[in-house]
Amino acid sequence: MMGDRDFRTIIQSALGSIGKELQLDIDPKNIQTIHLQEVVQCLRRSYFDRIDPVEIERRGFNELLSGLLRKLEYGSEPKEFQIDDIKLKGQTDMMVDDAIMIFRSAQGELENPIANDVLYLNSCLWIYDKTEGIIVYITADKKETTFSLTRNKKMFEEVIRRVRVLNNLLKEQKVPILEPSTECSECQYYEKCFMKKKNSKHVDIGEMLGLGKLGKND
Repeated sequence: MMGDRDFRTIIQSALGSIGKELQLDIDPKNIQTIHLQEVVQCLRRSYFDRIDPVEIERRGFNELLSGLLRKLEYGSEPKEFQIDDIKLKGQTDMMVDDAIMIFRSAQGELENPIANDVLYLNSCLWIYDKTEGIIVYITADKKETTFSLTRNKKMFEEVIRRVRVLNNLLKEQKVPILEPSTECSECQYYEKCFMKKKNSKHVDIGEMLGLGKLGKND
């Protein structure tokens, strides 16, 4: 707080406005159009985003990286892939010559790409009918790690299967099964899937095992 101005609120409001401008335009009622991001992430999360959405606070520009890049000179237009009567809609961040590129933020340099990002890029290669793509991870100190990928049919077939599953569950109003991952703890729907989040509480292991209280040196 500086003077009477709450700059944190102003910054959060600005990030929120940018985020709304760049976020995927998903019509929750149009279940015949499934967005690629919905099926490479947890299906439960995508289901709740459509049926009973909970907004999350945007923490910084890293979350907006892909959206901002799509607005630049090399950004691409969204494209659809027909799966029977369902449309799979995807959008890559950049297209340079015949190469498709997606950009992601990272905490540090990675030895391997994140599985969801591989699924996303591989699907973009099929949607845009390209054979090679690149994932670029960028850290806060501007270090970058790149991974190249040649499209894989079996991997895309798994995405198509997930498109059909999400479409059917939305039709039947059935919640998808749990897909536990490291992202669960930060998910806004954590309490819908697991227990309510509580403050940490000390538990005496000795008492739990019927051994009485254990001292620090026991």
